[in-house]
Amino acid sequence: MLTYKGGNMVGTGTYWDVTSGGRRIDVVGEAVLAGGGTTTYIKAPVGIALLSMPVIGLIYVVLMPFLGMAAVASIGSSRLLSGVTSAIGKTFSFGWRPGNAYLAGKKKRQRKDR
Repeated sequence: MLTYKGGNMVGTGTYWDVTSGGRRIDVVGEAVLAGGGTTTYIKAPVGIALLSMPVIGLIYVVLMPFLGMAAVASIGSSRLLSGVTSAIGKTFSFGWRPGNAYLAGKKKRQRKDR
């Protein structure tokens, strides 16, 4: 298998666009591959591509439970950390509110012994 970039002159064959997720281009004779220099193509015979699909599916099936557990662990840890930081923030707030001006000072309590 060989790798080609978009805009290269190529010969007869089937080229798979890696960047767009598997677009297939069949070339008869010679042609210029579509896309700019960032588009990557792989020249692969159809037989190799068809034989690799069950292997890719097996890898997907085997790794999917681990990806699910990693996602649950990530979401759980982020919620736990946000809860801890929120509790710490409420503990150390000191009653100051940045939206209030406090220009008049604090209200004084009146004594009831008069």
